[in-house]
This record gives sequence, structure tokens and C-alpha cells, in this order.
Amino acid sequence: MNFFKRIGTYTKNCYNELVHKVSWPSRSELINSTVVVMIASVIIAIFVAGVDFVFQQLMQFVYGLV
Repeated sequence: MNFFKRIGTYTKNCYNELVHKVSWPSRSELINSTVVVMIASVIIAIFVAGVDFVFQQLMQFVYGLV
């Protein structure tokens, strides 16, 4: 029974922390952060694609592949 009591206490503590202690972002902060992450993801994807293309061209030049 002690095990289930500890699980109940843990669950109550988690709930209290999420409701009373966590600082949740506002809607506008959340949207701004999402836009920043999306733009950064696209920039990184374009960079990786460019490096991949350059590496592919280099390998074709070195090994003479068609």
C-alpha cells in the first residue's frame, strides 16, 4: 500500500508544480518561438542540402562517376 501512496503523492506534487510553479509562455511568445524554430529549421535544411550537393559534385569529380 505504501507504493500506491507514494505514486499518489508524486502525482499530486507533479500537478501542483505544473499548475502553480511553471511559467507558461503567452500565446504571442509561443507563436514567435515557433516561427523562429521553423525559420532556423529551414535555414539549416538548406545549408545541409547545399553541403550535400557540393560533396556529391566533389565525389563525382574525384571518382569520375556519371
